[in-house]
Amino acid sequence: MKEAEWAQGEYMIDVTLLGGTGRADITSPAEIRITQEGVTALIEWSSPSYDYMIVDDIKYMPVNTEGNSVFEIPVTAFDEAIPVTADTVAMSVPHEIEYTLNFHSETMVQKQMTVPLIVQGGILIGVTLIIAAFGYYFGKKQVRRKHV
Repeated sequence: MKEAEWAQGEYMIDVTLLGGTGRADITSPAEIRITQEGVTALIEWSSPSYDYMIVDDIKYMPVNTEGNSVFEIPVTAFDEAIPVTADTVAMSVPHEIEYTLNFHSETMVQKQMTVPLIVQGGILIGVTLIIAAFGYYFGKKQVRRKHV
């Protein structure tokens, strides 16, 4: 998918993390959002110990309070290294660590909207009840006609 073809919406894209000590990783593919304001990515680290990220000299705080650290950061380029800094508190003192992120545009696909299983089950039960009610109603009508 080429940049000119990208419509506003949510997408999944492969992202590569380089730098640091090699012990940390990020979830890939990552979710990106394209809006009129620009493109942002949700970056989820393999650790809950990251307390901020810096992209283009702007500090970003986590968007979650539980689980591994997740940040919504701007995507300033595709198919090239984007320098970022992430601060980890996993060591005895906090450390800012330099990384690069590379968002691979050829892997970008629109995020599929999924219906939760419980909703799917509720819809199935609802349709079954409607069919059963129609069957009961029309079956009773035919029985009445035979007796008349």
